[in-house]
Amino acid sequence: MTLTSTPLISVIIPAFNSEKTIFETIESVLNQTWRNLELIVVNDGSQDSTLDIVTSIKDPRLKVFSYTNAGVSASRNRGTSQAEGEFISFLDADDLWTLDKLEAQLKALQDNPQAGVAYSWTDHIDENSQFLRAGSHYTINGDVYAELLKSNFLANGSNILIRAQALIEVGGFNQSFTPADDWDMYLRLASRYHFIAVPSPQILYRITSTSLSSNIFKMEAVSLRIIEQYYSQSPKHLQSLKSESLTALYQYLIYKVLEESRGRQAGIKAGKLLWSYIKSDASKYRQIRFKFSLLSKVVGTILIPAYQPKLNW
Repeated sequence: MTLTSTPLISVIIPAFNSEKTIFETIESVLNQTWRNLELIVVNDGSQDSTLDIVTSIKDPRLKVFSYTNAGVSASRNRGTSQAEGEFISFLDADDLWTLDKLEAQLKALQDNPQAGVAYSWTDHIDENSQFLRAGSHYTINGDVYAELLKSNFLANGSNILIRAQALIEVGGFNQSFTPADDWDMYLRLASRYHFIAVPSPQILYRITSTSLSSNIFKMEAVSLRIIEQYYSQSPKHLQSLKSESLTALYQYLIYKVLEESRGRQAGIKAGKLLWSYIKSDASKYRQIRFKFSLLSKVVGTILIPAYQPKLNW
């Protein structure tokens, strides 16, 4: 494919102290089958060798901008302000894409001009980039607002390809909603635009011991704010979904703690979340067996330091 002076797709990677993964992440973009792109790396005040690694990569499509540390939301917005493409995609500095991700999503948008956003399935990899488990492979097309309100089925911030005009219309990432700012963005997009799915696992989300569990209660607090905000402005016929949103949130948080952490402290965190999960469920007697299963996993984690519960996502 012949490259043009103006890239069709802009890819934005926020990077903060990402020396362990940034090279592989960048390679997964530069080796895409769709070649007409620019890759914008936003160095968010890294104190390690991230910047040295990025600047050592010689590719005319790679652009690097360095700022003082401001967080992932600000970095995504800073990258967007530099983007020239008609389509924009975001990739976290520790995640990977399959090599056909951009080409497949672009085709989906070109074939469905009524859609503003394309997304793919997510699978999970470990710290060594080895397959860990499949994600929840949702395929929901068109008006996805109600389903997205119930849960962030797009799963992460490394997923979507979006028309730049749509991003301009809904505004940038809300820094006050970090670390759930991607969910907020997806909801704003879904309130205006149709989504189109590429039914293939093309996002490889990295699970590490520091992925989320240390920020689990911040994730809980921010997600609860998002739920309250969006239900306060959603139509009456969607209000009955609020209990599902809360229980889906707590199930997700519990599983994340149990997957990413070990030992008594992880069990205590999961136990607190389980109690909130039970309180938030409007139907106290629904899924009794599932709740007891969660309880047994929490207790096992507290009592047995090396215990690794089997999780059915």
